[in-house]
Amino acid sequence: MADSQASQGSSGEARSAGGGFGPRLPDPRMIPVWEPPSEAPRQPAPPPAAAAAPEEELDDVFLRPFMLTGGRTRPLQDGLRVETIVSALPAALSAPLRFELRRIVELSQTPLSVAEIAVRLGVPLGVTRVLVADLVADGYVSFAKVDELPIDVLERLRDRVRAL
Repeated sequence: MADSQASQGSSGEARSAGGGFGPRLPDPRMIPVWEPPSEAPRQPAPPPAAAAAPEEELDDVFLRPFMLTGGRTRPLQDGLRVETIVSALPAALSAPLRFELRRIVELSQTPLSVAEIAVRLGVPLGVTRVLVADLVADGYVSFAKVDELPIDVLERLRDRVRAL
């Protein structure tokens, strides 16, 4: 057999031209065959449906969460918890902010928790924490630091919920 041709070993594995075992080519039956498009007359495309409202178009756009945070997964300010109440400062409405940040400022004109903001934005809680922390760092929103609840208060709360 010539050196340029592949030979078959005793175990059925392909041998390369140099005699070693090399990569095998795929079975030609598994490769799809390209066929040129048929010459059938094309039908005109149906007219577009009534244009959707701009808000509906924006709702269908999917944006990856890491695009909103610049790839960050941890907030700059780590004191933000799920139940932290956030309030926007009045001057923040006139600030030049990106879409999501502007929406957070608009929502937090009335005090809201970080979890409520996440739900209303429709983004994951971690993303909301990063965005709110950016606004806190820039001075557009503020939050009240909440002291840890004593264990006995938490236990009484748990017991009363169980009693319901």
